[in-house]
Amino acid sequence: MSSTTTPAELEALIQAHMAAEERGDPEGSVAVYTDDIEHDVVGDPGGPKHGIPAALEFYRQLCKDFRSEKEERTHTYYSDDAVTIENVMTGTVPGSFLGIPGNGRRITFRILHVFEFREGKISRENVWLDGASVIAQLTAPA
Repeated sequence: MSSTTTPAELEALIQAHMAAEERGDPEGSVAVYTDDIEHDVVGDPGGPKHGIPAALEFYRQLCKDFRSEKEERTHTYYSDDAVTIENVMTGTVPGSFLGIPGNGRRITFRILHVFEFREGKISRENVWLDGASVIAQLTAPA
């Protein structure tokens, strides 16, 4: 950790971001980002997003496609100006997720976030998720 940032300060930024995401609030999701944020959901066909406008567009679409219900943290790792968290996420897919129509299905999957921080904000968010589990749940017979 840098001498100017405490774990509590980093957690406050993460919690503000995650709470906005859970509320379906795209503007709140990006409010804790630096202007030059790099938002990278690994495997997203659009590739990493750069800057708040691109990240905001991502979250606006995500809020249409996925309704987060809860995200339960299972592990947290701190390093210099970075935090890695592993969660189990549950939500409903009224739109499509990973290119697959959700048809309103409720899914649960593991997700890993790597947050980097600069100047009291999140400067990079890298997201990895268990796509195989998501695909299996969305394509299973009803």
